[in-house]
Amino acid sequence: MALDSQAVAKIARLARIAVSEEEKEHFAKEISGILQWVEQLSEVNTEGVPLMTSVSHMKLPLRSDVATDGNQQEAILKNAPDSDYGCFVVPKVME
Repeated sequence: MALDSQAVAKIARLARIAVSEEEKEHFAKEISGILQWVEQLSEVNTEGVPLMTSVSHMKLPLRSDVATDGNQQEAILKNAPDSDYGCFVVPKVME
């Protein structure tokens, strides 16, 4: 499938990209080359090849799904300029 400069102009308009006339010709050749390569991939015989869900057969370790408060209240409040009763103290905002 070969693209012409009109197809590139339409793609650029849909993507809201400004493309000059010289770039349209260049991109038409580049995109046509990519599409030809993809067409070559469809010619590969994949009969009998099992489908892959992942490229790695390794299972990721799972942690238990338990809700906690993080047990880091003191460490977090050390970074605060001021705290009171285990909470951040912020200036009053009035409108």
